[in-house]
Amino acid sequence: MGVIADVFSLVFGSRRNALRETLEVFRENAEAGAARAHEMQSAALSQLAAEFQYGGKSRFDRFMDGVNRLPRPLLALGTLALMGASLSDPVWFAARMQGLALVPEPLWWLLGVIVSFYFGARHQVKSQELQHALAASMARVPQVAANIAALERLRAEPPDAATARTEAAAPLDAAAAAEDNPALDAWKARRG
Repeated sequence: MGVIADVFSLVFGSRRNALRETLEVFRENAEAGAARAHEMQSAALSQLAAEFQYGGKSRFDRFMDGVNRLPRPLLALGTLALMGASLSDPVWFAARMQGLALVPEPLWWLLGVIVSFYFGARHQVKSQELQHALAASMARVPQVAANIAALERLRAEPPDAATARTEAAAPLDAAAAAEDNPALDAWKARRG
């Protein structure tokens, strides 16, 4: 009898499940894996939301945001103004273009680097703002899911339950009152 008990305790374990532990070496426990994945996703979302938490912007920050928005419109409007100037006063425009022709090539390279760094930095700021907006949206997911579930429960109610409410009965009363409208009846009689 002692040998059989030892075999059973070897296979099933004493207070341990050796069979389950052996299987988990080859195949992950689905419940534990789902719990770990949920914990990891929650931690990642919390970290992302905390990363983008910042208070209101100061006046200087708002001013600098306004200044940062100027170069693109100024470049576009300046180009259109140059096109207009070339049509209205070609001699003046040609003199300015001759002046640009005298600018040395390294200065053009420097201007290109400055402009590309500006627009690259602007792109970086915009992508970070997008990530902030995504984190804020992801933080609202549980509330949205709860709202959708509440709306689905309302859809599942039978029609008799809806007529008992005063909000649902009000449009029905208005429709019934519209049927007893003498002016509408007279208009219908004249038309048909």
